[in-house]
Amino acid sequence: MPLRLYDTLTRETQLVQPMDGRALRFYCCGPTVYGPAHIGNFRTFVMQDIFRRVVEADGTVTHHVRNITDVDDKTIRESQRQGLTLGEFTKEWTLKYHADCEELNLLTPHVEPSAVAHVPEQVAMIEQLMASGHAYAAEDGSVYFRVDSFTDYGKLSRLKEREITTTQVEREQSDEYERESAADFVLWKARRLEDGDNYWESPWGQGRPGWHIECSAMAIKHLGESFDLHSGGVDLIFPHHENEIAQSEAATNKPFVHQWFHIAHLMIDGAKMSKSLGNLYTLADIKAQGYTAEELRYVLLSASYRQMLNFSWDSLNAAEKAISRLRNFQQSIGELPESKSTDFHVFSPVLEALQADLNTADALGRLFKTIKSVLTDLELNKISSDELHRVRIGFAMVMKILGFTLTKEPHIDATAHVKQLAEDRWRAKQNKDWGKADTLRQQLTSAGWSVKDTADTYEITPL
Repeated sequence: MPLRLYDTLTRETQLVQPMDGRALRFYCCGPTVYGPAHIGNFRTFVMQDIFRRVVEADGTVTHHVRNITDVDDKTIRESQRQGLTLGEFTKEWTLKYHADCEELNLLTPHVEPSAVAHVPEQVAMIEQLMASGHAYAAEDGSVYFRVDSFTDYGKLSRLKEREITTTQVEREQSDEYERESAADFVLWKARRLEDGDNYWESPWGQGRPGWHIECSAMAIKHLGESFDLHSGGVDLIFPHHENEIAQSEAATNKPFVHQWFHIAHLMIDGAKMSKSLGNLYTLADIKAQGYTAEELRYVLLSASYRQMLNFSWDSLNAAEKAISRLRNFQQSIGELPESKSTDFHVFSPVLEALQADLNTADALGRLFKTIKSVLTDLELNKISSDELHRVRIGFAMVMKILGFTLTKEPHIDATAHVKQLAEDRWRAKQNKDWGKADTLRQQLTSAGWSVKDTADTYEITPL
């Protein structure tokens, strides 16, 4: 049974299947590499990873494109602040992002285009829009898309239903530049003094592309003018994805995307994640508290993608126990075989839940219910050797589709110095010397260790 998924454009659940009958072509908006990706970003990337795994589970071939945004206002400003070239700066954060993806066991996209490497395609697309009257050049050399020229503008975000005012549009689409009409958005930004050497040549003068045109040009280059599915966080629906549709369909006169897949926000203890609140966590932050990337992955897929996920440290504690239960079950049934079988056997209900609008919460519930049933049968000697073999295959397939490896962290003995730091920190905490305790925790982190406290003791683990 193929996956059925909620489509943001039609507001209906639809079958996910290749338009061309050969391969499902989909595009995911990737990170802007000006700092470490946070766990909110990875909530989106993990759910997109589950999506791909579910699609591929029935043998469907995929062509997955996820971009890297390596030129925008933030990357330019931060690279200059650090005295690095744009390329040096973004390469460092791209490598960090790749390392985090690997730890979270995300499938590598088939193509990972960068915005900088596709400037010629972006210039060519802007030229198309200029020639057809959908875009215009301002006096300073910037180029804008004329929203009034595209009659379907707002069909994704339902602008008319939301009754967004001109002031709201201007605030949400400002893109840090001025333009003639409040609703129009920038395609090409004229070079400014603060941009330094970060500019490219174009028919309209020196400058750089706007954020929205980058994704359209890269998607069309690698997936064609019309493709199956486009995905990102719900915050990208407007204006980013709305603008992508307008400029792409205005340039090609073809439908841009068949289905839109958006993932809801991640909250932190019921509050919005933000730097100002000090709750913008990264994978490194999670590991520093003694948890693993696999436990974080469990938390990030534990709720429906259409509902906001409330992250808390308690949820990580629950994930730690859940992963331990899965690992113990694997040990109970024996070594998992390598198999090309597509028989989920007793675990078929898990796959069915995932195929029903990617219901990961229901899938996990069914998974543990099945595990409990199998363990009961094992205790009562009700499972034959052939049946147990099929159970192993089914469980292996479920772990693959959920992206769990169940690999234990390698045991590394702490040095005497590390042990002393940990003991001193625990003593400082008992004495309520919070400043000293935090300093010692930082020293442990620098030494490559994380510490996790319980009611009456602590545990240190390697990062």
